[in-house]
Amino acid sequence: MYSFIISVIILVIGYVFYGKFVERVFGADPERPTPALTKTDGIDYVPLPAWRIFLIQFLNIAGLGPIFGAIMGIFYGPSAYLWIVFGTIFAGGVHDYLSGMISVRKGGAGLPDIVGEELGTGIHHGIRVLSVVLLVLLTTTFMTGPANLLHGLARSVSVNIWIGVIFIYYILATLLPIDKLIGRFYPLFGGILLFMGVGIMVVMLGW
Repeated sequence: MYSFIISVIILVIGYVFYGKFVERVFGADPERPTPALTKTDGIDYVPLPAWRIFLIQFLNIAGLGPIFGAIMGIFYGPSAYLWIVFGTIFAGGVHDYLSGMISVRKGGAGLPDIVGEELGTGIHHGIRVLSVVLLVLLTTTFMTGPANLLHGLARSVSVNIWIGVIFIYYILATLLPIDKLIGRFYPLFGGILLFMGVGIMVVMLGW
């Protein structure tokens, strides 16, 4: 219990102070319009309310984290605790923030295009290949992980069927305009996850 409270305090302090430091070093301009406003096309660039964007990003970041984080804690104990808390502050949070802000500064460009612009054509092609490999590995993890969880809740449905359903969902999320599927359902799932997290915290603290 004490370790949980201490970790929350450290994360809040890291956000308030180190987050401000990173923002200042990057030189963020709150008045700069995002590509969703400057390049609106109704497909990939669609303005969304701030609360929807928050819940979408919350789900993207914390979707499987509470599950895999607990598993890592069981296997590695204090090492995982330190990695999750300080890794979030000094690595994960900074990486996600800078990736998004650099993309905004570059007009919504993806990582391969940004790297190619800065380091040349050869590196551009190399990072494209690397991105494909990493995306395949990432997609596999984000298919098999939820599929196994859903199979645990519904034993009558095989893991392969759940994987197929999730794969179809990923295809639709890629092909459809961002506000039709991701912008509509991600905030719902993100809200549920946030509610669950707050509920667990309330129970743990005995409020």
